[in-house]
Amino acid sequence: MKAVRLHQTGQPLIGETIGVPAPGPDDVLVRVRAAGICHSDAHYRAGVAPVSLPCTLGHEVAGVVETCGTAVASFRPGDRVCLNYLVTCGGCEFCRAGHEQFCVRGEMLGKHRAGGFAEFICVPARGVLALPDAIPFEHGAVMMCSSATALHALNQARVVPGETVAVFGIGGLGVSALQLARLRGCREVFAVDIHPDKLGLARALGATPVDAKATDPVAEIRRLTDGRGVDAALELIGLPLAMEQAVRSLAIHGRAALAGLTDRALSLSPYRDLLGREALVVGVSDHLDAELRQLIAHAERGELDLGRVVTRRVPLDAASINGVLDDLEAFDGAVRSVVIPG
Repeated sequence: MKAVRLHQTGQPLIGETIGVPAPGPDDVLVRVRAAGICHSDAHYRAGVAPVSLPCTLGHEVAGVVETCGTAVASFRPGDRVCLNYLVTCGGCEFCRAGHEQFCVRGEMLGKHRAGGFAEFICVPARGVLALPDAIPFEHGAVMMCSSATALHALNQARVVPGETVAVFGIGGLGVSALQLARLRGCREVFAVDIHPDKLGLARALGATPVDAKATDPVAEIRRLTDGRGVDAALELIGLPLAMEQAVRSLAIHGRAALAGLTDRALSLSPYRDLLGREALVVGVSDHLDAELRQLIAHAERGELDLGRVVTRRVPLDAASINGVLDDLEAFDGAVRSVVIPG
């Protein structure tokens, strides 16, 4: 089968032909119909985050069941599915407590084991979710990370109805975050970015755009909130400056959830930015299985428009995927690009 793989960090991905994986008794072999290209994939290629090499990248995956292992009764060939990118054991202390993203034996698709930039992928059946007919494959794929991380960030920030929220970065995660915040009943949602097209999209989704290129976003958010600041801020880019701005935009008792990946340090003033407001800064790590199921329900009911997220489609080709990763490293390009194998 065709696959696009990372062999060495700091180098382009390589297209090659490898064998189709054979499912074990508890596994499902899925023919990939769509695989999202995430900013994390750019981080893996660059070496910002560790990855097991060589590796087929791609952790946002949807497709059709090709074959099932002998012990699998929950799926059959032809079923439409999307994949939880977290492969967990289900029995360790974290899995039992509902924090399965910290599974002591956990692996991630496209990082620790083969991902979706390929014609087929083999995964344990316990991480496979049914994809309703009403949801296109590319939407099911990006839901597995873009939307899931956005929802987990809102949950980590403890956002409740009636609050104000600032979303820093209107990319794949940000577009979902804006919609999910409005769906949660937030009073006002501010969208911070530097790209006019993304700010226009945010306005169309009912958010108040804040152009970080034309103004200081912290000052602008405070102006728009009569000096108060926001109840919660989500940083979804991975830029230390944006993380610092997210924290500084908070109101008293505000919460900042940081989801973007970076290996650079932050610079915050403990009293001005944290102690004086009793502000909370919390990290966002992956998602929960229950959140994926909630997202599928939202999308099936038409409450989450992922057509706004998927704005570019590319073939299963190394040059095309590397081009998207180049754009992501430059914080440019489409909201979310998706690989569509031929």
